[in-house]
Amino acid sequence: MRIFLISIILFLATPVFASHQYLEKEYQNQWCKANKGLTEVTLPDSVRVDCVTDEYAIEFDFAYKWAESIGQSLYYSHCTGKKAGVVLIMEKPQKDMKYFERLNAVAKKYNIKVWTMTPCDMIDKKKTCEK
Repeated sequence: MRIFLISIILFLATPVFASHQYLEKEYQNQWCKANKGLTEVTLPDSVRVDCVTDEYAIEFDFAYKWAESIGQSLYYSHCTGKKAGVVLIMEKPQKDMKYFERLNAVAKKYNIKVWTMTPCDMIDKKKTCEK
Protein backbone atom coordinates (compact mmCIF):
# COMPACT_ATOMS: atom_id res chain seq x y z
CA MET A 1 0.00 0.00 0.00
CA ARG A 2 2.83 2.39 0.87
CA ILE A 3 4.58 1.78 -2.45
CA PHE A 4 1.28 2.33 -4.24
CA LEU A 5 0.78 5.73 -2.56
CA ILE A 6 4.35 6.80 -3.33
CA SER A 7 3.87 5.73 -6.95
CA ILE A 8 0.67 7.78 -7.23
CA ILE A 9 2.36 10.87 -5.75
CA LEU A 10 5.33 10.56 -8.11
CA PHE A 11 3.04 10.02 -11.09
CA LEU A 12 1.01 13.13 -10.27
CA ALA A 13 4.09 15.27 -9.56
CA THR A 14 5.98 14.30 -12.72
CA PRO A 15 3.95 16.45 -15.14
CA VAL A 16 4.60 19.52 -12.98
CA PHE A 17 8.36 19.10 -13.31
CA ALA A 18 8.27 17.97 -16.93
CA SER A 19 5.96 20.68 -18.21
CA HIS A 20 8.58 23.43 -18.56
CA GLN A 21 11.95 23.39 -20.27
CA TYR A 22 13.45 25.55 -17.53
CA LEU A 23 12.23 26.62 -14.11
CA GLU A 24 10.84 30.14 -13.76
CA LYS A 25 13.71 30.84 -11.36
CA GLU A 26 16.27 29.94 -14.06
CA TYR A 27 14.78 32.46 -16.49
CA GLN A 28 14.58 35.00 -13.68
CA ASN A 29 18.19 34.54 -12.58
CA GLN A 30 19.60 34.79 -16.08
CA TRP A 31 17.56 37.85 -17.12
CA CYS A 32 18.01 39.68 -13.84
CA LYS A 33 21.77 39.15 -13.83
CA ALA A 34 22.06 40.31 -17.46
CA ASN A 35 20.05 43.44 -16.58
CA LYS A 36 21.98 44.24 -13.39
CA GLY A 37 19.04 43.55 -11.11
CA LEU A 38 18.51 41.92 -7.74
CA THR A 39 16.43 38.75 -7.47
CA GLU A 40 13.89 37.87 -4.79
CA VAL A 41 13.79 41.29 -3.13
CA THR A 42 11.60 41.07 -0.02
CA LEU A 43 9.01 43.79 0.57
CA PRO A 44 7.93 44.92 4.07
CA ASP A 45 4.91 42.56 3.91
CA SER A 46 7.24 39.60 3.13
CA VAL A 47 6.18 39.42 -0.54
CA ARG A 48 9.13 38.83 -2.85
CA VAL A 49 9.70 40.73 -6.07
CA ASP A 50 11.18 38.47 -8.75
CA CYS A 51 13.66 41.10 -9.97
CA VAL A 52 14.33 44.73 -9.10
CA THR A 53 16.46 46.94 -11.34
CA ASP A 54 17.29 50.63 -10.95
CA GLU A 55 14.11 51.50 -12.85
CA TYR A 56 11.71 48.51 -12.64
CA ALA A 57 10.07 46.04 -10.24
CA ILE A 58 9.54 42.97 -12.40
CA GLU A 59 7.34 39.88 -12.26
CA PHE A 60 8.28 36.73 -14.20
CA ASP A 61 5.55 34.35 -15.33
CA PHE A 62 4.95 31.67 -17.89
CA ALA A 63 2.75 32.87 -20.73
CA TYR A 64 -0.47 31.17 -19.60
CA LYS A 65 -0.20 33.12 -16.30
CA TRP A 66 -0.19 36.48 -18.10
CA ALA A 67 -3.14 37.85 -16.11
CA GLU A 68 -1.50 37.13 -12.74
CA SER A 69 1.64 38.94 -13.85
CA ILE A 70 -0.28 42.20 -14.31
CA GLY A 71 -1.53 42.40 -10.74
CA GLN A 72 1.77 41.34 -9.24
CA SER A 73 3.83 43.81 -11.26
CA LEU A 74 1.48 46.67 -10.37
CA TYR A 75 1.65 45.73 -6.69
CA TYR A 76 5.46 45.57 -6.81
CA SER A 77 5.52 48.98 -8.48
CA HIS A 78 3.21 50.43 -5.83
CA CYS A 79 5.38 49.09 -2.99
CA THR A 80 8.78 49.99 -4.44
CA GLY A 81 8.05 53.25 -6.23
CA LYS A 82 9.60 51.76 -9.37
CA LYS A 83 7.96 51.22 -12.74
CA ALA A 84 6.01 47.99 -13.26
CA GLY A 85 7.50 45.33 -15.52
CA VAL A 86 6.73 41.80 -16.65
CA VAL A 87 8.97 39.22 -18.27
CA LEU A 88 6.63 36.83 -20.06
CA ILE A 89 8.18 33.39 -20.52
CA MET A 90 7.12 32.01 -23.90
CA GLU A 91 8.36 28.44 -24.15
CA LYS A 92 6.25 27.82 -27.26
CA PRO A 93 6.31 31.24 -28.93
CA GLN A 94 3.76 30.56 -31.67
CA LYS A 95 1.26 29.01 -29.26
CA ASP A 96 1.95 31.57 -26.53
CA MET A 97 1.51 34.61 -28.78
CA LYS A 98 -2.16 34.93 -27.76
CA TYR A 99 -1.07 35.43 -24.14
CA PHE A 100 1.55 37.99 -25.16
CA GLU A 101 -1.09 39.95 -27.09
CA ARG A 102 -3.48 39.92 -24.13
CA LEU A 103 -0.76 41.08 -21.76
CA ASN A 104 0.38 43.81 -24.13
CA ALA A 105 -3.15 45.18 -24.52
CA VAL A 106 -3.46 45.71 -20.77
CA ALA A 107 0.19 46.70 -20.29
CA LYS A 108 -0.19 49.61 -22.71
CA LYS A 109 -3.14 50.96 -20.74
CA TYR A 110 -1.41 50.67 -17.35
CA ASN A 111 2.12 51.57 -18.47
CA ILE A 112 3.67 48.17 -17.71
CA LYS A 113 6.92 47.42 -19.54
CA VAL A 114 6.88 43.94 -21.12
CA TRP A 115 9.84 41.79 -22.09
CA THR A 116 9.77 38.20 -23.31
CA MET A 117 12.05 35.22 -22.86
CA THR A 118 12.12 31.92 -24.69
CA PRO A 119 14.32 28.88 -24.17
CA CYS A 120 16.49 30.30 -26.97
CA ASP A 121 17.37 33.19 -24.66
CA MET A 122 18.82 30.81 -22.13
CA ILE A 123 22.32 29.51 -22.20
CA ASP A 124 20.76 26.59 -23.98
CA LYS A 125 22.69 23.46 -23.06
CA LYS A 126 19.61 21.36 -23.80
CA LYS A 127 19.33 22.66 -27.40
CA THR A 128 15.58 23.00 -26.97
CA CYS A 129 14.91 26.16 -28.96
CA GLU A 130 11.67 26.36 -30.88
CA LYS A 131 12.21 28.26 -34.10
